[in-house]
This record gives sequence, C-alpha cells and structure tokens, in this order.
Amino acid sequence: MQALESDSPLIVYIDIKSPYAFVAVAPTLRLESELGLAFDWRPLTLDIPSYLGSARKKAGKVVEAQRSPAQWNAVRYAYRDARRYAEMQGHILKGTEKIWDTRRINTAILWVNATARDRLPAFLNHVYPAFWRRELDVEDMSVVDTCLQAAGAPVKGFAEYCETEGRQAHDDLQAQLHPAGIYGVPTYVFDGEILF
Repeated sequence: MQALESDSPLIVYIDIKSPYAFVAVAPTLRLESELGLAFDWRPLTLDIPSYLGSARKKAGKVVEAQRSPAQWNAVRYAYRDARRYAEMQGHILKGTEKIWDTRRINTAILWVNATARDRLPAFLNHVYPAFWRRELDVEDMSVVDTCLQAAGAPVKGFAEYCETEGRQAHDDLQAQLHPAGIYGVPTYVFDGEILF
C-alpha cells in the first residue's frame, strides 16, 4: 500500500481519536454513497503528544499534563470547533479523558476494508459516535471485536491479523505518511493531490 496511490478514486485518511475526522465521516460516507463509489478508507494514527502535549483527566479534572498554555488553547479550540459540527449532525462530542492509542481500532479499518468492505460504513458509524460519547475503550481487543461484530464484519482472524500482517500494514503506512505530506485527519487524496 502506497500513501498516495489507490485503485479507488479517493483515499480518505482518518483516526478514531480525531474530533475533526469524526465530524467528516458522515458527510464523506454520504458522498461515497451518492456517487456510488467505494473510497479507500485508511488510518493515520496521530501522535498527538508530539505536537499538542499530553494530559489525562479523571472525573472532569486534569490529573496529569505535559502541555503548555498555547497547547491547551489549541486543544480547547479544536474541541469547541468540532463540537459545533457534531451537534449540527445530531452527535455528542465529549472531550476524551486521555490520549488513546488507536492503533488497534485503526488496524480494524484495514481489516474491514480487506474482509468486508461493504460493512465499513456500518463499522465507522458504530465506532465514531460511541467513542466520542466515551462509551468505547478502543484499546481493549474485546471491545474492538464487539465493534466488528456489531457492524457485521468478521471477527474470526482479526486478533491474529492485528498482531501480524495488519500491524505491519498499519506501521508501514504510518511510516510513509509524513514523507508523503500527510500530517493530519481527515485528509483526502484525489488523483495524487492531498486535500487537508
């Protein structure tokens, strides 16, 4: 898999932990359906602490933080902006209580693409709203399995895929993204042109 190449007319890069990707998923799925196309949905697993610092909350209070005041302002603005769009779509967007490791759930995007592409909209529509309501622990393999099952995607073989070829495909793709000029989500690639 090459970062800027696909047999599909559009590559869509997303990360489950991105509020901006969350609010872009429904309109992008709608466009895909209206055009009768199958976009190539791919994960870009963001390394948020590298550019926005990190923090952990419990019961609404920050209990640990490595963020500057400027980084906190950027985070607050991002959530305010995304929350407005989520509310316009009828969704709830709660700030997360930690920076999630989304490699596993993002590898599930690759899995669904490879094993049951027609179930990908159901998978994304199940995972994103529940995650942003704080109802999913996307680091827990049994939770990811439940999400696959709820979307009608195969569960059998996913755990092994996630630890072997899926992890390799995920990691190889991530290594290509920054050199290719892809840094955030959602990012769209149309005919080699990057739209962010």
